[in-house]
Amino acid sequence: MTNPLYDALFQHARPAAPALIVGADVLDYAGLKRRVGACASALVAAGVRPGDRVAAQVEKSPANLFLYLATIQAGAVYLPLNTAYTLPELRYFLEDAEPALVVCDPAVRDGVAAIAGRAAVETLDAAGQGTLADAASRAGPASATVERADDDLAAICYTSGTTGRSKGAMLTHRNLVSNAATLRELWRFTADDVLIHALPIYHVHGLFVAINVALMSGAAMIWQPKFDAAAVLADMPKATALMGVPTFYTRLLDQPGLNRETAAGMRLFVSGSAPLLAQTHETWRARTGHAILERYGMTETGMNTSNPYEGDRVAGTVGFALPGVDLRLADAEGPTPAGGIGMIEVRGPNVFKGYWRNPEKTAEAFRDDGFFVTGDLGQFDARGYLAIVGRDKDLIITGGLNVYPKEVENEIDALPGIVESAVVGLAHADLGEAVTAVVVREKGATIDEAEILAALAERLAGFKRPKRIVFVEDLPRNAMGKVQKALLRAQLAM
Repeated sequence: MTNPLYDALFQHARPAAPALIVGADVLDYAGLKRRVGACASALVAAGVRPGDRVAAQVEKSPANLFLYLATIQAGAVYLPLNTAYTLPELRYFLEDAEPALVVCDPAVRDGVAAIAGRAAVETLDAAGQGTLADAASRAGPASATVERADDDLAAICYTSGTTGRSKGAMLTHRNLVSNAATLRELWRFTADDVLIHALPIYHVHGLFVAINVALMSGAAMIWQPKFDAAAVLADMPKATALMGVPTFYTRLLDQPGLNRETAAGMRLFVSGSAPLLAQTHETWRARTGHAILERYGMTETGMNTSNPYEGDRVAGTVGFALPGVDLRLADAEGPTPAGGIGMIEVRGPNVFKGYWRNPEKTAEAFRDDGFFVTGDLGQFDARGYLAIVGRDKDLIITGGLNVYPKEVENEIDALPGIVESAVVGLAHADLGEAVTAVVVREKGATIDEAEILAALAERLAGFKRPKRIVFVEDLPRNAMGKVQKALLRAQLAM
């Protein structure tokens, strides 16, 4: 019997090798498989059957990891949910996915039970305690690993829903296995690696990139419940790799102890989920001697591109298409001319099966030749490195002319005294949309709107220059560090 994802995750596991390091506690691979097996038995006892959805809205803990792996072992479909969702928000996901089991924090159990429909409800708290943990501790021998096919679902991950209701991306065993296997080879992960895991695990980055790549390599994970710059820095001498979002790196740069000596044993720093500023890339290299590796992916596809492990890692780009992934730029007229900006479209074993119970949106998302339309706009440089210039929905059309926010942001971000910026379009009676820049200044910087506009006058055509500049302390971001431009547009329109 085979279960493609479960089998692949443990194919290089050495029973006595460390799998999970939590403070002073070390769980080896044999122990991890026992804990996962006990949890799988508890799921089966709770009525979970192959193909059933198991929804998890719980804080990050080792028990949360066991739950994910146990769901796969039991042949069910894992449905991770952001812990920040309120009960009204949660209701939508439960009604749409119709899980057989919902696992939540004990503090909200009654509220979840009231909206869970026919689903059973179990609990896990931030310490990994709750009714599911109790059931696993009482469980008998681990249930047999349930046979699954490559095309069977392993997970449903809901999109962020910035342009309407969230859609459930159906990810198969093949999708997750192929992507993790490719990244393992490309990023040179082995059983000798130790990954600092400080990402949330209700998201593709922390769940299917960090965890799957580490386990598939037989590597160890230093498990941190959340990102804390001081804690990550303290663990760095014991580790070889870190996967993070740009915020990780900017906050680590604020730590006075970050230097080449601290990072001497590290071989890889990966950043994704949001653009990394070129300034951060350059400052990190100067402080640590390491070039951060940026890559590009999304919920529906896992990872699509990566800067090279060996060779130039170019700031502001996400590198080249992964082996086995076809990538092209196109618009309504066809392929984008060399050097032009176009919609990123991808095809490969990493691309999802479609949107859960939404054939219309699935059909809209794919071209006739099987390419998935990402909604991201990209541009290749002369060497073939891909740069993400924005989302299609973020494109600004002002006076009938297209403005790509990233181009304007890059020019603003390069000015002295600027930390970062976000450029959006706001309704304008004459132009249709007015280019508007939201800017974060460095502490103590006095650069003002007039100075920024004067500098941009030498760099950008008039129609691209902001009609208004708003200064803020911080840009609003989601849990993965992406700037929430929809929220900015709503706030500025008031």
